[in-house]
Amino acid sequence: MEDDKLQLKKTILIGILLFIGIIVTIDLAYIYYQANFNEYALPSFCSVSDFIDCDGVAKTTESQFFGVPLAYWGIFLYSFITMLLCVDKLKKVPFLKFLEVFKNKFHYIASLGLISFIISMSLLCVSLFGIHKLCIMCAFTYLLNLCIGIVAVVGIKGNFWGAIKQSWFDFLDALKPVPYRIAFIVVMVCAFSFLSWAYVSAKFSPALKFKREYGAFVNAKATQYGTKGNVLGSDATDAVVLEIYSDYMCPMCHACNNMLNAVVADFKNLRIEPHSMPLDTSCNKYLKQEFHHGSCTMAQYAEAARMQGKFWEVNNLFFEKKPATEDEVISVLKEANYGLDMDKLKKDAHSKVVNDMIQKDIKYAIDKGQFGTPSMKLGDDFEMGMKGYHNLKKWIKEHGGEPEHKFF
Repeated sequence: MEDDKLQLKKTILIGILLFIGIIVTIDLAYIYYQANFNEYALPSFCSVSDFIDCDGVAKTTESQFFGVPLAYWGIFLYSFITMLLCVDKLKKVPFLKFLEVFKNKFHYIASLGLISFIISMSLLCVSLFGIHKLCIMCAFTYLLNLCIGIVAVVGIKGNFWGAIKQSWFDFLDALKPVPYRIAFIVVMVCAFSFLSWAYVSAKFSPALKFKREYGAFVNAKATQYGTKGNVLGSDATDAVVLEIYSDYMCPMCHACNNMLNAVVADFKNLRIEPHSMPLDTSCNKYLKQEFHHGSCTMAQYAEAARMQGKFWEVNNLFFEKKPATEDEVISVLKEANYGLDMDKLKKDAHSKVVNDMIQKDIKYAIDKGQFGTPSMKLGDDFEMGMKGYHNLKKWIKEHGGEPEHKFF
C-alpha cells in the first residue's frame, strides 16, 4: 500500500515535470525555427543581451546534433519518458503488447534523467566556453532533466547506479526473443538512416549547411583580399557584371562579400558591382520594423568613399568591423588610414547625392521583389540568398564568365 502511494506520487510529479518540459521544448523549437528560417523574425523574449541570447544560440551549429535541432531531441526525450510513464496501461492495449518488455519504468526514467543531465552539462560547457552565449530556456530544461531523474530514483535500490544496472539487464532480456531483436534492428536502421540523411542534407540546420558551404568565407577577413579602388574585377565594357545588394550588418552578406572578393580571381571577364540594401528604418522606408540598426550610416559612408575612389577598402572594412554609429564609423576609418579626406567624406555621406543613390538601389531591389539580403543579379536573374562557391562559379559560367584557368 505504501509502495503504491509512492508510485502514484512519483507518477504525478514526473507527469507535471514532463508537461512543463514539453511546453518549454516546443517553445524552443519555435524559437529555433524563427531564428533560422524566418529572416524577418523579431528577437524572442529570451534574447536580452549578447550573453543571454536564445536566438544567438539557435543560430549556431552547436544547436543541433546529427543535423537535428536539440529542441527536437528534447521533445522526443520528454515524449518517450511520457510513454514510459504510461506504459503499464499502454501494454494492455492489444496492438501495443510489445511494450511488455518495459518492466521497470522508473528505473528507465531515472537513467534517462541522469544521462540527459550529464549530456546537458556538456552542452552548457560548450555554450559558456565555446560560443559564449547562454540560452536560459535550455538551461531550465537541464535542471528539469535532473529533477525528473531525482524523482524517479526515489525508492530504487542502489539509487542511480541501481537504476542504470537494472535498465541494462532489462534491455538485454528484451532482445532475447528473435522477433523483438529483429524489430530493434529495424528501428535502429531506420533511425540511423534518418539521422544520416538529416546530417548530410542539413535540412533542419541552416547553420550546419552554411558552415559547410561558406565556412571558409565566414572566418575570412574581407581586408585580406587587398581589394582597392572602385572596381572589383574586369573594367572592360563587355565584362560579365554580377551585382550584389547587401547590408553591412547582415552575417550572410559578410560571407558573400568575402566570396565575391575571391571569385573574381577565377574569371577573366567578371566584374562585381555593389549596391546598398540596408535593412535599417533610418533610410529604408519599406521596412515595417528595425532589423540592422546602423547599416544606413555605413552605406552612406561607403558611397561617400566611392567619390574618393576608396569604395572597396571601406566596404570590406565595414563588413569586418561593423561600426554601428557615425562616431564608430569615423573612428575605424581614421584608424585604417586610407588617406581619405574626412571632412569631405562626412559632408558627402550626408549629401542628397549619396542619399539618392541609396534610395535608388533600395527601390530597384524592392521593385524586383528582393526584400532581403544578400541579393545577387546576374543578367536577367535576380535571386535572394547566397550560393555555395561551386554553384556561384557555375552560375557565372552560364552567364558568359570565362574561367581564368583552363581546368576550372
